[in-house]
Amino acid sequence: MTAVLVIEDDDRIRLALLLALEEEGYRAYGVATAEEGLRRQRSDPAEYVLIDLMLPGMDGFECIRQLRRDDDVPIVVISARDDTHDIVAALEAGADDYVVKPVAIKELSARLRALRRRGRAGAVSSQVFGDLEVSPEAGEVRHGGQVVPVTRTEFRLLCELAEHAGRVLSRRQLLQRVWGYETGDERLVDVHVGRLRQKIEEDPANPRHLVTLRGLGYKLQR
Repeated sequence: MTAVLVIEDDDRIRLALLLALEEEGYRAYGVATAEEGLRRQRSDPAEYVLIDLMLPGMDGFECIRQLRRDDDVPIVVISARDDTHDIVAALEAGADDYVVKPVAIKELSARLRALRRRGRAGAVSSQVFGDLEVSPEAGEVRHGGQVVPVTRTEFRLLCELAEHAGRVLSRRQLLQRVWGYETGDERLVDVHVGRLRQKIEEDPANPRHLVTLRGLGYKLQR
């Protein structure tokens, strides 16, 4: 049974999420602080982590950063804060998605399913873009011969662009194909593209492979 860790300090919200997730078929367990969450994830890793931003002690942003240092678990922020700065900051810290409270459990469950796989069924075999190699079957990205640590979502985004190498994909297309959303916040795409550039480009400010076509979208080129 798929396990979900919920890091939420509000007892009522945490309990409601745990019960709703269990009804959806997940094994869910919760903690009230970031520190507890980090300990629990290290000792008994879950397949997903749901986290609030406003936590006592260590906040959600720092917790996400610490999780990302050694774990590519899908992280979904669940927060009442819907300010653009907070959303972008959470994604830049390493979150895969951001859901504003109150949470609709069916929507949340759909988002978790969309984050499930590291690669895509039927994805192309390894492709080389100069010093960048994308290997969907191996679940691996290499830059200059060295393995690049990427999250599941970053990997799926790169695989999608590699499968359509040289073609421009709009933000909406990428949102649909990588996150599984018919509609949604296109900032998810922009922030993850920015994070990927930091990992795969020699000069992220002047990308060679993952380029922007202003007003159109992104493409991966050789």
